[in-house]
Amino acid sequence: MSNVQQFQYDNKIVRAFGIASFVFGVVGMLVGLIIALQLIYPSLNFGPWFTFGRLRPLHTNAVIFAFVGNGIFMGVYYSLQRLLKARMWSDALSWIHFWGWQVVILLAAITLPLGLTTSGEYSELIWPLDILITLVWVVFGINMFGTILTRRENHLYVAIWFYIATWVTVAVLHIVRSLELPVTLTESYPIFSGVQEALVQWWYGHNAVAFFLTTPYLGMMYYFLPKAANRPVYSYKLSIIHFWALIFIYIWAGPHHLLYSTLPDWVQSLGTVFSIMLIAPSWGGMLNGLLTLRGAWDRVRQDPVLKFMVVAVTAYGMATFEGPMLSIKSVNAISHFTDWTIAHVHVGALGWNGFLTFGALYWLWPRMYKTQLYSVKLANMHFWLGTLGIIIYAVPLYWAGWTQALMWKEFTPEGTLAWGNFLDTVTQIIPMYAMRAAGGTLFFAGVLLGVYNLVKTAGQGSFVANEAAEAPAREVHHASTGEHWHRWIEIRPMQMLLWSTIMISVGGIVQIIPMVFVDSQVPRISTVKPYTPLELTGRDIYIREGCVGCHSQMIRPFRSETERYGEYSKSGEYIYDRPFLWGSKRTGPDLWREGGKYPDSWHFNHMIEPTSMSPGSIMPAYPHLADNQLDLTGLPGKIDALRTLGTPYPRDFEKYAIQNAQEQAQKVAKNLAEQGVKDSGLENKEIVALIAYLQRLGTDIKASK
Repeated sequence: MSNVQQFQYDNKIVRAFGIASFVFGVVGMLVGLIIALQLIYPSLNFGPWFTFGRLRPLHTNAVIFAFVGNGIFMGVYYSLQRLLKARMWSDALSWIHFWGWQVVILLAAITLPLGLTTSGEYSELIWPLDILITLVWVVFGINMFGTILTRRENHLYVAIWFYIATWVTVAVLHIVRSLELPVTLTESYPIFSGVQEALVQWWYGHNAVAFFLTTPYLGMMYYFLPKAANRPVYSYKLSIIHFWALIFIYIWAGPHHLLYSTLPDWVQSLGTVFSIMLIAPSWGGMLNGLLTLRGAWDRVRQDPVLKFMVVAVTAYGMATFEGPMLSIKSVNAISHFTDWTIAHVHVGALGWNGFLTFGALYWLWPRMYKTQLYSVKLANMHFWLGTLGIIIYAVPLYWAGWTQALMWKEFTPEGTLAWGNFLDTVTQIIPMYAMRAAGGTLFFAGVLLGVYNLVKTAGQGSFVANEAAEAPAREVHHASTGEHWHRWIEIRPMQMLLWSTIMISVGGIVQIIPMVFVDSQVPRISTVKPYTPLELTGRDIYIREGCVGCHSQMIRPFRSETERYGEYSKSGEYIYDRPFLWGSKRTGPDLWREGGKYPDSWHFNHMIEPTSMSPGSIMPAYPHLADNQLDLTGLPGKIDALRTLGTPYPRDFEKYAIQNAQEQAQKVAKNLAEQGVKDSGLENKEIVALIAYLQRLGTDIKASK
C-alpha cells in the first residue's frame, strides 16, 4: 500500500459556515416574526427603516442567502472533501469565500432597511452587491472544481452532481437577472422592461428556489441521510433519473408565477405543463430518500437527527406536490395573490430547508468536536417545537388564503360584489395572522434551543480543526466495453458541468429569446407614454418603501377583478416599467387603475394615517414622506439611462427634467391646498411625487367601465 497518501480534512471552514448558518437563522427568523406581528399590530412599524415593506426583503434574504446559504456551504465543504477523499483545493479561497459571503449578507442587512432595493423577488440587492456576489460565487466554483480535479476518488457520487448543477445554474440565473444599467452607486435600471422583465424575474425567482433551496439540499440529503441512517441510498438508478429529469424540467416552470397575467399564453402554458411534470422527478427524489430508511424506522423513533431529516424530506415531497398543483390554471386562479402561496413557501422553507439544516448540524457538530450531542432530550424538544410550529404556522395561512379568494370572488344574487370593500377581507383574516405568529414563535423557540444545544455540545468537546485521513492516489479510470453510459460521465466532472449547463439552458432560451426579440409578443399601445420626471421619482419612492410587497399592479381577466378594480391589464401598458411591479401578494388592493380614483388629498391623508381613510387598515403610516425633502438631482441621469434603454424621452429632455418635475409638484401641492390640506411647502416634499405616480397608474388607456 505504498501509494496510500495521508492528508487532512478542513473542519475549520465547515464550522465557520455552520456557526454563520445558525446565527443568521436566528436573525432571519426573528425578523420574520417581527413582520408577522406587524400584520397584526401595525403600530410595530417603526418608520422609516423598520416598516413591513423594508423588513420583508431583509427577512427573505436573511433566511435564503444567510441561513440556508451558509448551511449549503457547510454541507458542501464537509461532504465534498470526504466524497473526493481530498482537502479543499485552497484554504485561502475557502476563507475568501466565507468572508466574502458574510460581507454580502452584512451589506444586504444595511442597504435593504435603507430602502436601497431593485424590488425583484429574491433579487433585491443593488448592483454593486450583485457584482460582489458574482465574484464570491466564482471563488467558490474555482475552489470546488479545483478539489474535484485533484481528487483521490474516481467516481463522482450523486451529491456532487447536484453541487455541480447548483453552481452553474445559479451563476447563469444571477448573471441574466442582473443585466442592468447603473445610474448611480445605489440605483440602476434593468435592461428588460414590463412583461419581458416579469418573465426574466420569475425564470430567475422560481429557479432560485429550485437551484439554491432545492438542488444543493438534495445533494446534502443524498450524503447526510445515508450517513445518519448508516444505510446505502435506496436506488442509485433512481438517483440518476432524479438528477437529470429534475435539472432539465425545473428551469421551464417559472411562468407559472404569471398565470392570467399579460404574459403570452404560450409561455404560461409551458410553465404549467413543465410544472406538472416536475412531480415525477421530485417525488422520485423524495421516495429515494425515505426508502433509504427502510428497516431503520426503530432508529428514526429514537434519533433526533433522523427525525429532522424524515420530516425535511416529507416537507420536500409535500411542497413539490403542491407547487405543480398551484400551477394548474384553475387552482392558480384561486391561490394567486393570497396567503395560500405564503403557506406553501414556508412548508418548504421551514420544513425542507430548516429541518434538513438542523439535522445536518446535529449530525456534524458532535463529530467535529469528538463528543456526544449535549442533550438528545433538547434536540427532541426542538424537533417537536419546530414540527408543531410549522403546522400552526401553515394551516391558518391556508385557511386565510382560501378565505381571501372566496371573499374576493363572491357576488350577491343581484350581481354585485358581496365584499366590495377590500378591507373586509383583511380584517377577516387577522385572527389567522395571529395564529401564524404563534406558530412562528414556537418554531423560533425551537431554533433557540437548537443553538443552545450546539453551543453546549461544542463546549464539552474538543474541536478537530484538521481531521487526519488517508486514501490511495487516484488511478485514471478507462471506460470498459459494456459499461453503463452514466459511468462514463460520473468520472468526468467537466463533461458533467457541460451537460448540466446544456440541460438547464434549454428552457430559458426557448422562453426568453422570443419574448425579447419578437416584437409581436408585446403589442404596443399608442396612448401609453413614459412617466413624467415627477412620476418617475414617485415610482422610485414606491419601490424604496417596498409597497410592491403588499400591492399588486396586475388586474387579471376575471369578472371579480374587473368589477373591483377596472379594466384588466394589457401587456403594452407596461413597456416603460423598469422594474416591473406586478407583485405577488395582495395584502392591500391592486393599484393598477388607482389613477384618478381618489382626490390627491385622499392619498395624502392615507399615507400620513391610513386608518383615517380606511378604518381597520393594517398598512404602515408614512409621515416621513411629508417631511423628507424631494430630491430631484438624480433625474437627468435617470432620464438619460432610460433613453439609452429605449424609453422615448425627447432629445435633451434631461436638461429640463428637474424644472418639469418642479412644475408638476407645484400643481399637486396646489390641488392639496384646494382640497383642505393645510401643510405648507409640500411642493418640495416626497409625498407629492408619490401622489403623482399613484394618480398616473393605469390611466394611459381608456377603461371600459
